[in-house]
Amino acid sequence: MKANSILHKLFMFSLAVSCMANAVSAQKIICRFHPETGAIRHLAIEGDTRNMNWMLETDGSQYPWIKEEYGWGLGGFSIVSGQDTLKQQWKDAVRVEQTADRSNSFYTVGDIQIFVSRYHEKEDLIEEYRFSNKGKQAIRLTDIGINTPFNDNYPDAATCNQARTNAHIWDGENAAYVNATHMSGKGPHLGLVLIKGSVKSYEIKERDIKKAMSNFRGVIVLNPEDITLKPGENNTVSWRIFSHQGHADFFAKALKAGSIIAKSEKYVYQKGETAQIVFESRKSLKNPRVSVNGKTIPVTKTGNLYTVSAPITQTGDIRFELAYNGGEKTHVSCLGISSEDELLKKRVDFILANQQLKDVNDKRYGAYMVYDNEENKIFMNDKPSVSPADRDEGAERLGMGLFLTLYYQKTKDEKVKESLLKYASFVRNHLQDKDYNTWSTVDHQTRNRAYNYPWVADFYFRMFQVTGDRQFLLDGYGTFKSMYKQFGHAFYASGDISLIISLLRENQMEAEAASLLADFKEAGDSFLKIGVNYPPHEVNYEHGIVCPAVGTFLRLYFVTGEKKYLDGATLQLPLLEAFSGYQPSYHLNDIAIRHWDGYWFGKREIWGDVMPHHWSAGTAIDYKLYARATGDSSYQQRAENIVCNNLCNFFENGRASCAYLYPYKVNGVKAQFYDPYANDQDWALATYLQIVNDY
Repeated sequence: MKANSILHKLFMFSLAVSCMANAVSAQKIICRFHPETGAIRHLAIEGDTRNMNWMLETDGSQYPWIKEEYGWGLGGFSIVSGQDTLKQQWKDAVRVEQTADRSNSFYTVGDIQIFVSRYHEKEDLIEEYRFSNKGKQAIRLTDIGINTPFNDNYPDAATCNQARTNAHIWDGENAAYVNATHMSGKGPHLGLVLIKGSVKSYEIKERDIKKAMSNFRGVIVLNPEDITLKPGENNTVSWRIFSHQGHADFFAKALKAGSIIAKSEKYVYQKGETAQIVFESRKSLKNPRVSVNGKTIPVTKTGNLYTVSAPITQTGDIRFELAYNGGEKTHVSCLGISSEDELLKKRVDFILANQQLKDVNDKRYGAYMVYDNEENKIFMNDKPSVSPADRDEGAERLGMGLFLTLYYQKTKDEKVKESLLKYASFVRNHLQDKDYNTWSTVDHQTRNRAYNYPWVADFYFRMFQVTGDRQFLLDGYGTFKSMYKQFGHAFYASGDISLIISLLRENQMEAEAASLLADFKEAGDSFLKIGVNYPPHEVNYEHGIVCPAVGTFLRLYFVTGEKKYLDGATLQLPLLEAFSGYQPSYHLNDIAIRHWDGYWFGKREIWGDVMPHHWSAGTAIDYKLYARATGDSSYQQRAENIVCNNLCNFFENGRASCAYLYPYKVNGVKAQFYDPYANDQDWALATYLQIVNDY
């Protein structure tokens, strides 16, 4: 795409945001305080008929382990003195003052005084946190954390649709924000925009297998920049909390509040491409400078837009940092790769060489296995009793097989086909029995898991495309019929309906096509009847439940032409979109929030936000289908953006990671790393080929 075309698109995005600035009036933010701690204990939007508390209850009534020390605005830091570091918290107010229009709370931790002031500007709530050194020596504060316990958790779909939020966090230094989108996708929503100081990261607390497991995102804590205070010196962090009606309204109000909104036309670039970045501000910036990984590049100012262009000459993380106003900064995170084709080939070569079990004496011969990048070998999972289940030879590892079937269609590489035939034999002869009952392990001792069936069935239908062998059509058909026989038609997974029906009909299997289509329609009609009050699956409520519902509706619409299915998809699409934010980073942009997969699938077994996780690419499938159904090409563009952002979990040496843990810390443990296990992430590459190559 030409540079001027890209800049035009970015300008039009910024213009659309700016034009929304006065379009939607705000609703007042109301809050209640704890009389002793001074913390906010209830945060709401006036006139919101849902009567939602946007923060966790901190009296133990919502979750027994969430008590008053997690009140909104309490927090902690480490005091660094020489070689010593002392962790401290502020949780008991020395004094609380409340008037009709202001609340002030005072805390003392050693020589540090924390003064928290809250007041309204029109409908918005302003919070100021001032840290003052009352001692006689300079003090350095690190690991500062301010509790912002957004009500982001998953008791059940009905509750989530009524009274929960997806908190989309941008740790963008002086332009940091949180766009807390209501899980229903319907406004009003809540916004938090930094207006003074800097937030460099966030952390997650109170995650544990005994603390709601995968159904609780945790306590969100924002991390201001480390500060050094001389005697008598102070430092202030403040933000504005407001209501909004959606992403465009949020960004318009963030600009009006003095923030900077950054955007790249995309976030993953191949070497040789030119990145185009825009920073938008309502006010003229003083001495704006942009650097790319530390190297200064020219900035062009057009109205309120500050644009830069930079050729991509390297692979890995590429940080575009804007410095302005004498010490303030924010950034955009992009990723450079060799090329999309090269990255896929390297990954394929690595799987064939390193992740397929080659021991003919092992019943798992031919299986694609978890690989330990630290030990440089297959993880054999010989002691499953001491490890979570999701490292076995079946289940999510099917993603490698599906990816390779699609890659073969692209390349016709005979080495890939040879590998796939071994894998298909393993799946049919060792993960299934003659009646197509399907397990995750060759000993058939694991639970009979419903998700295994559509994954295996889709693999078989793709294997027919690889080989032309009708037996794979029969195996795919038999696997689906076994699933519906055992689990009924209210399980939210149905496979690639339009492809399956087409393949069966094209190969004179009309009876099988009619039988499966009847099953698919019964499932789709069941989903329509259930509506948005989805039943719990392995997680009470998540993006991975909404996603197959929308996909089922759209695929049934293509096969049957019945408008009720398109209407069902249109109705439920906002719930799917609510899981995704628009932060300017390849880790986050249009990536659905997932926060448990690092524990279940990773070597480190750490809870917390996995950004991106490969199932976030499932949203891309639905966007592609929706674009096709409605003619709205913006959804196809978003689909391509999602699958390209997921490429960050694949490396230039062919290795991969199942999870990037995005928060700064989880339960006090340093995160911000790629987990050493290559496990289930290759579903993202299968989705990439379906989106980009239309397989």
